Amino acid sequence: MPRLVIISNRAPSLDGAGDSGGLVVALKDALKSRGGLWIGGAPATSENPSPTILMHERPDFDIGLFELEPQLQHDYYLGYSNSVLWPAFHGRLDLIDVREHYTSAYKEVARRLAEMVAKVIADDDILWIHDYQLIPLAFELKKLGVSNKMGFFLHIPLPDLQTFKAIPNWMELSEWFAAFDMVGFQTRRDLAHMIDIFRQTMRGELRFNGNIDINGREISLGCYPISIDVKGFAEMAAEKAQTVDPARLTRLIGVDRLDYSKGLPQRLAGYEQFLADYPDYCGKVSLLQIAPPTRDNVEAYQDIREEMEATSGRINGRFGTIDWVPVQYMHRALPRDELAVLYRYSYICLVTPLFDGMNLVAKEFVAAQDPEDPGVLLLSQFAGAAEEMKEAVIINPHDPHGLSRAIKQALDMSLEERKERHNALYERLAANDVSKWSAEFLRRLEKPAGIPGARHPSLKLPDVPFHAGQ
Repeated sequence: MPRLVIISNRAPSLDGAGDSGGLVVALKDALKSRGGLWIGGAPATSENPSPTILMHERPDFDIGLFELEPQLQHDYYLGYSNSVLWPAFHGRLDLIDVREHYTSAYKEVARRLAEMVAKVIADDDILWIHDYQLIPLAFELKKLGVSNKMGFFLHIPLPDLQTFKAIPNWMELSEWFAAFDMVGFQTRRDLAHMIDIFRQTMRGELRFNGNIDINGREISLGCYPISIDVKGFAEMAAEKAQTVDPARLTRLIGVDRLDYSKGLPQRLAGYEQFLADYPDYCGKVSLLQIAPPTRDNVEAYQDIREEMEATSGRINGRFGTIDWVPVQYMHRALPRDELAVLYRYSYICLVTPLFDGMNLVAKEFVAAQDPEDPGVLLLSQFAGAAEEMKEAVIINPHDPHGLSRAIKQALDMSLEERKERHNALYERLAANDVSKWSAEFLRRLEKPAGIPGARHPSLKLPDVPFHAGQ
């Protein structure tokens, strides 16, 4: 079996201590079974970083670290990746900060990393490259003559054609995507956008087998919704809950990185509207909003932090009493086991992104619930998870009155309906957990196949069951 080489912006911990969640859980079994290598970035130890990948052994798989000098790291990561691609891919063209040296740094990192990767891979290795920070890597590797099979997975959303073309070097981006043998997305929405981009910018032709043909070369495309370790998270929540008392008040919970794409001000506006619309609930409910910091040195993130702090204070000042605080706002991260029990003891989870690739908080909340007395998931129609989690209460985060009514609906929902919704959601998650996500992607990468039901995005994509490979 060919060795699997994972390449991402960040690498797992060298000792395995940080493997409790996220992408590492999804991929370490595949890496271990194949004899794998994970290549990722690490902070440079000096102004003259190593020109080669630094190899480290773990019992389950090897780790290779590449270093970048601080200025290059800043311009590539905080610059082009997170001040151009991130806002553009999330539909926030008003927030993109286009600077030529950002673009140059992004290309330089891909070029330099390709040279390093080419020296440590074997001819039959399978390369799986992850996320928006490394879109040009296959293009650069192929310029060096590397012919390994290369797959790419985009964890964030892909915008529509017109938004995509607002990025100054959009044509290069198209060419970079087209250099992969296979490209995977979270949702059918993003898959449709990729097909449209290829057709309109590179004269791509959609084949009957679902692949896209560009200049005589076929690229495999697919929809692979990422998930979590459903059983493991459920067991952790149930075990931890035995040592913690339930919340005193009916709790609403939100857990998000402090990012403008997550709809946090809109969430608070809907909750504030709820308190105004249904004053009988004042003093009986509370909203716990956990928002760990991220990219604090980017101006847009400083603005969202100030807005959240001001809005939380306004709501508490307007509705709060001596013995009741309507909003508990925590600007820090919590361990996953603590989050699991907070989910379990929360009656409502508010997931309100304005545009999201998937959103695993929605899946963690469902997995953590007591099946005999489950809470209710309120899920934005713009989250990738909404495509497969249709039994949630689907909301429009831009409509505070609608969100107010949805909160009231969830609070009034009968136990029978809550159990029915939760059972359907949990069964689907359990059948399509994170191990299936990685297995199906790799199966498709190694043996390219058609996409059942794929059509030109001007037509409605079929409503088929969600599992990898559709």
